[in-house]
Amino acid sequence: MVIGVLKLVLSLDGAFSLKEKRGIIKSILKKMKSRFNVSVAEIGLNDKWKSAVIGAVCVTNEASHADSMLANMVNFVESDGRTVVVDYSTEIIHVK
Repeated sequence: MVIGVLKLVLSLDGAFSLKEKRGIIKSILKKMKSRFNVSVAEIGLNDKWKSAVIGAVCVTNEASHADSMLANMVNFVESDGRTVVVDYSTEIIHVK
């Protein structure tokens, strides 16, 4: 079993309140869950309305598939247009 972990740090220049930020993040999370069938959540900077941290996790049987899924998720969020990906990190965990 291979677990792929993604941490995305986002900037939301178009959000002018926590309510707007939550609407944008909630929409992105829902689309990521639907498109990639992953577990995803906002994991940091909850009280900052111009920034967010999102975590996503996938489980698969090959490291290359996990790596591909993580890269596709980064590209998906970058192409969304409502946020800017400031930083991201990935990790592949092999479980025997």
